[in-house]
This record gives sequence, structure tokens and C-alpha cells, in this order.
Amino acid sequence: MTLDDVARLAKVSPITVSRALNNPSQLSPETLERVQKAVERTGYVPNRLAGGLASARSRLVVAIVPTVAGLVFLETVQALTDALAAGGYDVVLGQSGYDGRREDDLLDAVIGRRPDGVVLTGVMHSPHGRKRLAAAGIPVVETWDLTPTPIDMLVGFSHEKVGVAAADYLVSRGVKRPAIISADDYRAGLRREGFAKQCEKLLGVVPPARLVKAPTTIGRGRRGLAALLERWPDIDAVFCSSDVLAQGVLIECHARGIDVPGELKVFGFGDLDFAADLHPALSTVRIDGTAIGRTAARFVIDRVEGRPIDAPIVDLGFTVVPRASA
Repeated sequence: MTLDDVARLAKVSPITVSRALNNPSQLSPETLERVQKAVERTGYVPNRLAGGLASARSRLVVAIVPTVAGLVFLETVQALTDALAAGGYDVVLGQSGYDGRREDDLLDAVIGRRPDGVVLTGVMHSPHGRKRLAAAGIPVVETWDLTPTPIDMLVGFSHEKVGVAAADYLVSRGVKRPAIISADDYRAGLRREGFAKQCEKLLGVVPPARLVKAPTTIGRGRRGLAALLERWPDIDAVFCSSDVLAQGVLIECHARGIDVPGELKVFGFGDLDFAADLHPALSTVRIDGTAIGRTAARFVIDRVEGRPIDAPIVDLGFTVVPRASA
């Protein structure tokens, strides 16, 4: 969408649209309202950097993650940065938070500077954000999730299936009374839901769950287990929505003298660098963050350089990693 498109829809001149965006006090309230409605309908974001030169390349790609403190995303960001650098592109990292309230404002600021691509974490975006991204004409890659209706391109995996696989694994190890410690964000919720439904299917019970605020920490894992044991002292397994929470659970077990895995099996998510070195080593799910980052980079470069994208949706799957904790 261009400034001229907005002007035609609002039935005003392009200079009037420019004034509405840059000096709104110069316009009457009626005219300003008409232009603002046209901007909203089209999803237009002014090109603050190129001044209307839509063909200019910035050689810049913006990657947006929920938090820079999230260890699970670091592998993807590193691979994305390396692959784009090899193609002559730089990466700018943005932090949207887990509740999505900052994402729309961040996207508006990003789109207005016309990067050559935008790489997003997850697929849960507001209608406002989706409209802005679709109207901008910038290559968009959504990652770390799956949907049949991406904005543009997608590389990820099914969080629901992660939860199902974790339940299958624990039940196959003799678990009868599982529980959940999970972050309260959307993607962790999908894993939690998949796990709970599969446990109900296989065992006839709905696992008790303790929700903690994202991003997760070791302390929240310890306190989460303590809260579960206070109400359900006979649980025999805990599925954690991150390896960080699982590490906290293991520490709390050691502090209470609980034998892992004899009395309580512990299962994580992410297979972070420390998972194999915990005592006992942590059973978890491995996500190929490097492949996600490299695929996202290839999508952006191919789209910018005019090459066709044969399969715009890529499901990379995941791997269950059995270790001593379960």
C-alpha cells in the first residue's frame, strides 16, 4: 500500500495524507478522521526511512522474540544472524514480551523503517498486526509454531504434539499420577493442553497444573513443585514447559530428599545446553533451533532476491530425548 492509495480512498490529495501523518494539527477534524480511517482500512504504514522509494533495500532484517532472556530462542537467533550475515544482511533484535501488548507498537515502528524482512516468534498476532504486515509487502517468516494460515512463510513445529509425545513417554515409563508446571504464555499453553488431553485419554485423569509467569526461572520451578506437592503429594511425574523450570524442580527434589526418578519423574522442554549435565540428566524435547534460524534466513533472502518459495510452510518436528530424570 502506498500514500497515493490512502489518498484515493480518503478522497483527498497525497499532500493532505502526508500532513495527517506528520502534522495532524494542520487539518480539520473531519478531514483528519477521514484519512485516519483510510489508513486503518488499508494497513498503510509510512515509509519513514526511504521517503517513498519502495525499491530501496535496507539490507536489514528484524527478528522479534518474546524476551532476550529466553535461552530457548538463542540458538535460532544465532543461526538466523549467521545465515543472514553470509548473505550480506544485518539483524536487528526486538523484544515483544509474552502478553502481546507491545507487539503491535513494535511492528508499526519496524514496518515504517522498511526492513527487507521480518522474522517473528510464534503465530499469535492481533488482527491489527496481521493487517499491517500483509499490507507492507515485506517478507515475513513466522517461527516456533505451526498454522495452516501464516501471514507469509512459516517454519516451526506443533506444540500440541510436543505435549502429546511427553505424555506418551511418561505413561510408557509407568507414570500414573502426572502433573504440570507451565508458563502462562500461549505456546506453553498449547504444550500443556496436548499433555493434559493425552493423559486423560491414556490414564483417565486430568493432571493438576501449576501456572507460573513467563519468562520462566529456576525459582518458579522450585515454588511450582512445592505448591503441587502441598495439594497433590502423591504425584509421580512433572511435565515442565521449559528446561529452566525442570531444573528448579530437580533442585527442589534434592532439597526435599525426593528420589528422581524413583519417586518423581521430571520431564522438560528445549534440551538447553545444561540439560544433559544436570543430576540426574534431564529428559526433555529437543527443538532444532539452528534449522529454524537457517530456514527463516533462506526464506527471507530468496523472497527478497525474487526466487520462488516452493514450500512456504515447513514443519521441522521435534525429538524426545530420554535421560535419567524420567
